[in-house]
Amino acid sequence: MLQLDGTDRKLLRELQRDSRRSVQVLGEAVGLSASACHRRIRALEDHGYISGYRADLDAARLGYAMQFFIEVGLTSQSEAALEAFEAAVQDIPEVLECHLTAGHSDYLLRVICRDHEDFERLHRRLSARLPGVARIHSNMSIRTVKARMGLPL
Repeated sequence: MLQLDGTDRKLLRELQRDSRRSVQVLGEAVGLSASACHRRIRALEDHGYISGYRADLDAARLGYAMQFFIEVGLTSQSEAALEAFEAAVQDIPEVLECHLTAGHSDYLLRVICRDHEDFERLHRRLSARLPGVARIHSNMSIRTVKARMGLPL
């Protein structure tokens, strides 16, 4: 296991902020040469601290104007029921996140939709096609107040 030092944490913060910068620019930001910076990034990747790189897309610009948080309760919490639900939810592209929760519901889903008709279609799909669904409770997001993409380091 790689022990993170202050430079590693600075580098992770910089990568979260903008991973498209060159290794030279990242190195300058954290006080390393380009080659030392490259070695550190490679070590952070190899040890699983960096799980990937991605582009953040604008959902509204791409036509997804609505976001919902959906609580799902299952008829059973058996291992087989949980596995069946989790496998089925993987095939629904509008489901951006699925969390197994402790509390009132079994799962919390974050979904995006283009409009009300799109949400109705998705709601029916969730109710009818997902195995073991006993109840669904939907909350529409009016506006995102804070969306943190990076982890506090």
